[in-house]
Amino acid sequence: MSTREAGGSEDPIIESRDQLVAPMQAGEKPKDAWRIGTEHEKLVYKRDDFHAPSYDEPCGIHDMLMALREFGWEPVEEGGKVIAMRGDDGTVSLEPAGQLELSGAPLENLHQTCAETGRHLDQVKAIGERCGVGFLGLGMWPDKTREELPIMPKGRYEIMLRHMPRVGNLGLDMMLRTCTIQVNLDYSSEADMAKKFRTGLALQPLATALFANSPFTEGKPNGFLSYRSHIWSDTDPHRTGMLPFVFDEDFGYERYVDYMLDVPMYFVFRDGKYIDASGLSFRDFLNGELSALPGEKPTQSDWWDHLSTAFPEVRLKSFLEMRGADGGPWSRICALPALWVGLLYDQGALDAAWDLVKDWTMEERENLRNAVPKMALDAPVPGSGTLRDIGREALAIARAGLTARARMNTSGDNETGFLETLEEIVASGKVPAQRLLDQFHNEWNGDIKQVYKHHF
Repeated sequence: MSTREAGGSEDPIIESRDQLVAPMQAGEKPKDAWRIGTEHEKLVYKRDDFHAPSYDEPCGIHDMLMALREFGWEPVEEGGKVIAMRGDDGTVSLEPAGQLELSGAPLENLHQTCAETGRHLDQVKAIGERCGVGFLGLGMWPDKTREELPIMPKGRYEIMLRHMPRVGNLGLDMMLRTCTIQVNLDYSSEADMAKKFRTGLALQPLATALFANSPFTEGKPNGFLSYRSHIWSDTDPHRTGMLPFVFDEDFGYERYVDYMLDVPMYFVFRDGKYIDASGLSFRDFLNGELSALPGEKPTQSDWWDHLSTAFPEVRLKSFLEMRGADGGPWSRICALPALWVGLLYDQGALDAAWDLVKDWTMEERENLRNAVPKMALDAPVPGSGTLRDIGREALAIARAGLTARARMNTSGDNETGFLETLEEIVASGKVPAQRLLDQFHNEWNGDIKQVYKHHF
């Protein structure tokens, strides 16, 4: 989740609906200005006993953040606590239980994305070696209970931790126990945004399947391949899901604004502190009737904050976020942006990708999304066949899209090599979680601690 700092005095009050649409309109860019932003989280553990380090313990999360200064990162504070680090490669921030996230910089091509990822992982691994800390590239803690996990000192998390149990059964698991990889992408116009949004939503189950990597809960198989994806189905129905209205012909910025106005609030940020507004209405806020701040109207920063508190499978701010993938190791961090850039950043590929899914009904889309957490590539798709069949076609389209982009590295290679790990998954029919389960039942002899030998 984004890191907020106290704004300046030039934060305009929202006086009209045009200001609600403005962030989305401001995201429109010509094709040559489109960028790729990649976010990835990792689980942090102490190597001596595998516990998740607290914020304040020696060589804990605070010390690890501060150690990044040697690589040129600068601290960001909230309430006197360092809660993120800023640098040329973006922001390193904290998820609620100390999952470490890199929100990467907006980059021109996948070669740069993978280089950025490599730099970050080299840096945290170097710090981890000194601190006796390791990292896991999984979609969910394989062995930890909620009670065994620390809480990071961020005001919004305190509010969300109180609110989550009121609206779903698994929201605390989402916050404390999961990790993801996300990709942020640009669009040229409202129509381009809408087509990318629809295609991304319809194919998000494919990303979930290819990256399924969370088959364990508290040391045992949980019956799912992406339990992280299942968790979102029982987190908060007001702010998650497949957003049927996106597939309506009149979908655009205004429809998304209407959706966000119906998403209940979490908080308001004032004077460096988070004020609890959980469950309240942004529509009331617009009218100066928010009970948490009587008489006040929202600023543009308040609206931007609110846009970050919805968690659908694809999210719109001033860019589109692809949100369906479990966390994973280095090779799959690079593969997720390759998939979506290949599908969405070339017009021929985008048209072909939409043709794959445009005739599916909303019920069929929902059924596929609900089947994937357990079945992954074996989930049936509308018509006939399985998601594995769609995967073959989608990856061929993505490869053609990346070839057409013709973004070369210094060796003269284009970006298609970053798809190879996904092509191998589809060829084998086995997603990462299935390989983990094979290891668990065979070479690990049911000992979940063996998973820590596979940190990156």
